[in-house]
Amino acid sequence: MLGKKLKILVSRTDAIGDVILTIPICDILKENIEVSELHFLGRSYTEDVIRTCSVIDKFVNIDLLEKLDYAAQVQSLKDENYDAIIHVLPNIRIARLAKDAKIPIRIGTTNRWFHWMTCNRLVQLSRKKSDLHEAQLNLKLLKALEIEREFSLESIFQHFKLSNIAPLPQKLYAYLQKDRLNIILHPKSNKSAREWGLQNFADLINLLPREKYRIFISGTKAEGALMRDWLHQLPEHVIDVTGMMTLKEFISFIYHSNGLIAASTGPLHVAAALGNNALGLYPPMRPIFPQRWAPIGPKASFLVGKTNCNKCQEDVSKCECMNQISPKEVASVIRKWEKSADLVVKILP
Repeated sequence: MLGKKLKILVSRTDAIGDVILTIPICDILKENIEVSELHFLGRSYTEDVIRTCSVIDKFVNIDLLEKLDYAAQVQSLKDENYDAIIHVLPNIRIARLAKDAKIPIRIGTTNRWFHWMTCNRLVQLSRKKSDLHEAQLNLKLLKALEIEREFSLESIFQHFKLSNIAPLPQKLYAYLQKDRLNIILHPKSNKSAREWGLQNFADLINLLPREKYRIFISGTKAEGALMRDWLHQLPEHVIDVTGMMTLKEFISFIYHSNGLIAASTGPLHVAAALGNNALGLYPPMRPIFPQRWAPIGPKASFLVGKTNCNKCQEDVSKCECMNQISPKEVASVIRKWEKSADLVVKILP
């Protein structure tokens, strides 16, 4: 089968950060084997991220596919004539669908029982106790297509290819100021990560002088509602942009800004993969520690709590180990961004 050009479907149907760390698979596939087309199976809310990647030929929306009856779902995949599917995120329904659609090469991991029944190329891969980064673990699946080598995090950055950035609407562009550093703070995580806390972000804002910084608070509309009282207490050089943008617009806004600070969230990984300044805030416990989930990029960095509290599993906003990261430490990293010569290039008219 590897003697011909392959039409490949990469399946990762979860959150933005997970999708970002899967995207390098697509470019590496095209560099190492003959690929006729490469499609990405994902959720509606990640479509704009996937379309930002210049090497992905088509986005396949699992949310639309699942609205069809099962026979129509099978036929939809059959009509595409895929040669291979890579199940980066194990999903029993998608695995069965790919088998019933008779995709010739079906790649999964040995530690999912249903992959033994639905896949015909199995890769031994255990994520839970691994010391590798999530992006490196994803690439281990390519062993099934005879791509078997180690990838450094520095080399992985070269394979994001997030170059299809939409123009930033003028109404959003007007918020950015050429004579200040435009910094995005993303305090919430949709309960997907340990959070640094609103008080820490407020203390950080007070350390960033208004004559040097223009600060934006980002998040979903729902997160903005949760932070409403806190947002009203912030100084005037802080702009609330929660719920204001589509994901496509937010990606562009991140690109045109000077940096982003967040916990282990999708926007953090977007900023890093775009090559922008990105500072991640992490707890030290496995498997959510930075060794597994740090942002990847030449201007990406992270700070991590020093001791493991394990007291925050019910409420991610009350994490003692995250509170060990001081606002002064974060401000110190941001001040280093001031010294970058290219800070305002992307926002010049």
